[in-house]
Amino acid sequence: MKHFQESVYKLIVETSTNLPADVRKAINEARRQEDQGTRAALSLTTIANNIEMAETNVSPICQDTGMPTFIIHTPVGANQLIMKKQILQAVSQATKEGKLRENSVDSLTGANSGDNLGPGTPVIHFEQWERDDIEVKLILKGGGCENKNIQYSLPAELPGLGKAGRDLDGIRKCIMHAVYQAQGQGCSAGFIGVGIGGDRTSGYDLAKQQLFRTADDVNPNPELRKLEEYVMDNANKLGIGTMGFGGQVTLLGCKVGVMNRLPASFFVSVAYNCWAFRRQGVLLNAETGEINGWAYDRGSDVAMEQDETAQADAAPVSERREIVLQTPISEEQIRELRVGDVVVINGLIHTGRDALHKYLMDNDTPVDLNGSVIYHCGPVMVKTEEGEWQVKAAGPTTSIREEPYQGDIIKKFGIRAVIGKGGMGAKTLAALQDHGAVYLNAIGGAAQYYAQCLKKVEGVDYMEFGIPEAMWHLQCEGFAAIVTMDSHGNSLHAEVDKNSLEKLETFKETVFK
Repeated sequence: MKHFQESVYKLIVETSTNLPADVRKAINEARRQEDQGTRAALSLTTIANNIEMAETNVSPICQDTGMPTFIIHTPVGANQLIMKKQILQAVSQATKEGKLRENSVDSLTGANSGDNLGPGTPVIHFEQWERDDIEVKLILKGGGCENKNIQYSLPAELPGLGKAGRDLDGIRKCIMHAVYQAQGQGCSAGFIGVGIGGDRTSGYDLAKQQLFRTADDVNPNPELRKLEEYVMDNANKLGIGTMGFGGQVTLLGCKVGVMNRLPASFFVSVAYNCWAFRRQGVLLNAETGEINGWAYDRGSDVAMEQDETAQADAAPVSERREIVLQTPISEEQIRELRVGDVVVINGLIHTGRDALHKYLMDNDTPVDLNGSVIYHCGPVMVKTEEGEWQVKAAGPTTSIREEPYQGDIIKKFGIRAVIGKGGMGAKTLAALQDHGAVYLNAIGGAAQYYAQCLKKVEGVDYMEFGIPEAMWHLQCEGFAAIVTMDSHGNSLHAEVDKNSLEKLETFKETVFK
């Protein structure tokens, strides 16, 4: 199969850079449902723009290209050893060319392999079937939404919902709670796959398998179809909304599967996927490896609907403020900001993720961070032929991982703004108030939208941490984000969490008997 590796490479590029048609349709429908003049409407407009930009630029939709997971069906007698070798080569090539981010990290040392290869990465599952062709499916599920996966062991006591028993109604409660607990940290509005039964491992695998179903399919099991419809009708009533900003649309799809279990175990496993629902597949000629067709309708056939008024009406008139700040930023400028303000940043900013935050707790930095901005971002970077670094994708990562460090880092270095997604906790909120800083929520997954704001790479430090975890010094222009935690003790994230928990409690009573 001389074309097999090339075909897998094309699949990787398509999956990373172009959302399939069913996902685009779901996002377009969400935009029609969302109230105009809200932060959620602004977010969905940015998301729509980002999808189009990624397709045009042939660059990653989101900078976190996740753990590449391949599901491959082959005819009897196909040489799976050769296929695996060529898949690894295709993954390495796609990483080198900036279609995938360098995401394979040694769990003990933290060292990045640099090519997305290593023990356990990528994930490759082979299965035989009776057909004569080969099917290769791929899902790129980022770490932010992967961290919001959750597994329940029934019976269980669930916050806001009470006891969930070993029955269909208990499963319903688990799914509703799974949507609630994700909040905006999984880049809502999202999709969920649910696996009922199995053991802890097979249950999660079943849940992820549901994500390969199309968004508009119909479950052949009448009980599961009823459950899926219930969740879709009611999860959006929680009011979490896009990015956790509040709003009408929190969930874009729910797919449920079931398998047998042991009598002593009853697991409900939920795989949460962000709006950047990157999965695609190809059918290949088993002799040549050439592509005969695509498993899902390609996104190029569905244009993203544009709403020219959405950005102008991004917040109610009473709270609509746009403030332009040039780094370095003073404490006085920060104290004037309030939750809901749109801040546009120009000047030098610095990326920082898990490895850097841990390091800075006990070490100094090579640059002065007083009055500066830390961007929770692990970009996709490539070198030009001239040897200069270029930003290929640069959306925000989930900020809550830095909660153990962020308050201390703000105090130690005089940082005035932190950019990320999903919000942070009480310790960071207190530090913002005590030291005069704000948290700015960027739109998760909008890696192309923000990459265009990063005009020049001024330098990089700590490359030993790997490209995503290194400290990149970036000149930005017109980088817009929303104040969701201010220096006066206010947190939009805490408010949405509280309100959505109250709404979750209204679904406590039994529905399925």
